[in-house]
Amino acid sequence: MIIRISSKFRKSYKRLPKSVKEKAKEKEQIFRANPFDSRLDTHKLHGKYKDYWAFTVVNQYRTMFAFVDSDKADFINIGTHDIYK
Repeated sequence: MIIRISSKFRKSYKRLPKSVKEKAKEKEQIFRANPFDSRLDTHKLHGKYKDYWAFTVVNQYRTMFAFVDSDKADFINIGTHDIYK
């Protein structure tokens, strides 16, 4: 899986606690191998984010992304549920 990172994701990532950053790196590796691995809890979003998906990083932290095609995804944002506001 090829992952492209948005500037918003990059900025949000920099503000995360170190422990969450470490977990995010682990989950990214799992995502690259299989975006629907059960350890990610990948789910489709609804409402104004209906074109996006998200997976759990740790606790309330999520990575929001969009599939570009079968082997490419754009990471849009990362953070708590506040990223949906």
